[in-house]
Amino acid sequence: MEEPSGSRPVYEGVAVRLAIEEWPGIGPWEVVRHPGAAAVLPITPNADVLLVKQFRPAVRRTLTEIPAGLLDVDGEDPLTCAGRELFEETGYRHTAIEFLGGFYSSAGFTDEYVHLFWARTAADPEGPGEAGIEVARMPLDGMLGAARAGRSRDVKTCVALLLAAGRPLPG
Repeated sequence: MEEPSGSRPVYEGVAVRLAIEEWPGIGPWEVVRHPGAAAVLPITPNADVLLVKQFRPAVRRTLTEIPAGLLDVDGEDPLTCAGRELFEETGYRHTAIEFLGGFYSSAGFTDEYVHLFWARTAADPEGPGEAGIEVARMPLDGMLGAARAGRSRDVKTCVALLLAAGRPLPG
């Protein structure tokens, strides 16, 4: 793996760190360091996808997404994080969960890697879900069509849907 010839920390926040790295032949490069995330495409027994609607300050709008969260709990693996986020955000628990894939969100400036899972859920929620988040149920086939048509604005949701297309459900 290549490494920069130098790195200068510029900012350290709760979720990200920013450094200016010096790369031979490239010059200075702003790099955002991120702990990574896990996301889960939850599917109910009647083939609905559970989505969360929440306001995202960076884009100044409410997005409809699959449940996800930062890998910010010491010692927690991505699979456990995905299950935790599913329950915290929606109130649903998984009955089966499997790895789908993953991706770098924007490799031009950040090392954020998102681990994708999909899960079968119970028919009904076991808890209230997270405050400030609206849970939406949408037919899986309709969401696949939305992803293929470019109508879903959230990349983790689109990638998870497209990776799941045509595969047998988990469990």
